[in-house]
Amino acid sequence: MATKQEQQFNEIQKKNLEAAMRLAQLSIENSQRIMELQVGTAKSLFEEGVANAKALSGVKDPAEALSLRTSYAQSTTEKMLSCAREIAEITSKTQAEVGKMVSEQLSGGGQDMFESIQKMFKGMPIGDHNALGSIQTAMDTARSAYEQMTKASTEAFQAFTKVGKK
Repeated sequence: MATKQEQQFNEIQKKNLEAAMRLAQLSIENSQRIMELQVGTAKSLFEEGVANAKALSGVKDPAEALSLRTSYAQSTTEKMLSCAREIAEITSKTQAEVGKMVSEQLSGGGQDMFESIQKMFKGMPIGDHNALGSIQTAMDTARSAYEQMTKASTEAFQAFTKVGKK
């Protein structure tokens, strides 16, 4: 029969595995969205290119040909920028979801681990009672640093998407 500490450790492992599976599923779903977007954009650009080539083959006037080429180039650029913006938005939303999940995992898992360590240390003769406080401080510092990194990268991504829209 498993000891209480083994059961706690198994529970922490189970929570970590569930979080890893959620992250993998999120990654797969968003990769699929991005691929579908890219395939749709490529198909649209190909069809537009074929239509433009057909239109150009029937043109006799150089000014009209130039106008068609300019229009095609502008349309292509707009579609590619739109695709890039959508990919950036998908990525930004995914990053926010992953950040939230990791933050929850750090908070919940960190607390679970701290409680397990606390229970383990209760039965041991420890001369320095500040050890648990130091462990908690280290975990809080790590969580805070992660949250700051997530916030900074989210802000940078939002600035990127705003620049792309201008």
